[in-house]
Amino acid sequence: MSNQAKRIKAWTVDREALMPFSDAIKTVKEHATAKFDESIEIAVNLGVDPRHADQQVRGVVNLPSGTGRDVRVAVFAKDAKADEARAAGAEHVGAEDLYEKINGGFMDFDRVIASPDMMALVGRLGKVLGPRGLMPNPKVGTVTPNVAQAVKDAKGGAVEFRVEKAGIAHGGIGKASFTQEALEANVKAYVDALNRAKPAGAKGTYVKRITLSSTMGPGVKIDPASLTA
Repeated sequence: MSNQAKRIKAWTVDREALMPFSDAIKTVKEHATAKFDESIEIAVNLGVDPRHADQQVRGVVNLPSGTGRDVRVAVFAKDAKADEARAAGAEHVGAEDLYEKINGGFMDFDRVIASPDMMALVGRLGKVLGPRGLMPNPKVGTVTPNVAQAVKDAKGGAVEFRVEKAGIAHGGIGKASFTQEALEANVKAYVDALNRAKPAGAKGTYVKRITLSSTMGPGVKIDPASLTA
């Protein structure tokens, strides 16, 4: 029997039960038994129809406990702002030269940040960056004159969220090695950010379902009411 089959057989989760979010986190941690530090992800089913402009949900949340990931940042900036971005820890900084690299297939980064004066250039990469969710956007703080702070935020735990066609927003909220308290803080921050981003066109129940899982573990359903109590 493969290690994956053994792991699945060892699952003791009632995958239909709704758990208080603290119990759900504990259960997910207990089942994250892979030989690597599994990522913990949250998926939130929202009562919106993203096909309508007034029901879009998008934003950024600064996770108080960080993400546990080494986020690689590319910054479009020139002169002093380019120097500031490098000093803040950006891995790739440039203007036309960075454009040419990315247009040629270079994708060794997780976040793209741009100063406003660079957007005419960056916009030409829309077909490359857009489908990957990497296009800078002022709504999530990745188009900003303060590129140094944006780099620090990206590396310190800033996570973008955006509702998909099925009405689901999902993202990484830490690692299995995080403490219970650290993951609880991140889950609360993520769901709170979604609630603050509730669009005017949303009708009925907004947060419908929340599921937490690790990379190799089962999905655990969270009782949404436990996050508003």
